[in-house]
Order: sequence, then C-alpha cells, then structure tokens
Amino acid sequence: MKFVFPRVYPILDSSVIPSAGRSGFLRRLGASLSDAGVTLLEYRNKTGSVSEILADAAVLRAAMPREKTKLILDDRADLVEQSGFDGVHVDAGDLTPAQARRLVGSDRIVGTFGGSDDLLPGALEAPADYLAIGPVFQTRTKQTDKKPIGIDGVRRLREQAGPDAILSAAAGITLASASAVLNAGASMVAVAEAIFRAPDPAIEFTRWVKHLH
Repeated sequence: MKFVFPRVYPILDSSVIPSAGRSGFLRRLGASLSDAGVTLLEYRNKTGSVSEILADAAVLRAAMPREKTKLILDDRADLVEQSGFDGVHVDAGDLTPAQARRLVGSDRIVGTFGGSDDLLPGALEAPADYLAIGPVFQTRTKQTDKKPIGIDGVRRLREQAGPDAILSAAAGITLASASAVLNAGASMVAVAEAIFRAPDPAIEFTRWVKHLH
C-alpha cells in the first residue's frame, strides 16, 4: 500500500446531507473538499437503502477524482466495486477484515476497528491498512457503548501497536484537542461533526490542516 495517510480523515455521515437537492449538495461539497486537498474521505450511511448509497457514491466519485481523493465506504464492502470507491471500513459486527479484503481485493484500502482500552486480539495481524481506535472523547455522531479512552488511551494503544501501525483516532475530536491526540501517537484523526457541521466544510478542513502542520 503506497498511499500516504493524511493527518485529518474527514468522515461524511449521511445525517448532514439534506434530502432536498441531495445530489447538488454532494456535488458541490465533494468538489470543494477535493479542491481543498482532502486525500481520504469516508462516506458513512447506516440507514440508507442500497440505491441511496450508490446514488450518493456516484455523485461523490464524479466530484472527487481518484487521482486526488481516495473514497472509503463504511460497512458495505459488497458495494465498493460497484460504487467505484477505493476501499471500505468495517467495524466489529460487520465483515471481518479478511472477508472485506477478499471482496475488495488487494489494491484497495481496508480499515477496521482496532481497539478501545486495548488493541483487539489479532488486530495487528489483520489484513487492514489502518486501525480505528477510540472513542477518544464523547461523540454524538456515532452510537457506541464504549467509554472514552482520552489522550492516555491513545498513548497506550500506540505503545501496544508499535511504531508502524496506522492508527486513526476517532470520536469527539475538536480542533483544540487534535494536536494532543496526534502527539499521543495517533497517525490521523477521523473527524465528522467538527468539519461537516461547519458553515463551509472545505474551509474548516483547511483550518484543521494548517493547525496540525
């Protein structure tokens, strides 16, 4: 995997997409994010139909050329090929990383949940390109029954994972806390609401990048 993972990993949850003018909204949003330098984006839709997911995916793919942005589909490894996306993120309860890898092939990105208080058994041996860790802080974007691990939890997981694993810290991370999360050992911070609830997500993403470099 030659892809260089970014320090900021935006996660576009379908809850921020308006029903009216949906495709136009996504087309403008995708183009502005790609122009702002987003190199990795996850599209997450837990409740939509297959047709809605594929329709959204088609708009995002057209607006965000592959040479600029890698697109990750949450959960639905079975739709990655059809959507033209570049990979999949599977959590505990979804397909295993090995099952996802068989579906999407060796050239696409596979991400999976790596652990909360501790790394999951076998996480480092799984055929995944990055491991999501957390929740770091409390979040409203994604339902979870796990307790926040905080900065100390990120540091502990980095110690367990070693220096080479790509760790994507998620949940409740803000511009004010992101540097501390990265300094504790996260490779990148996954951000949903803090970027996509902003008046202009592309401008907000740029603020994050400038703050973290």
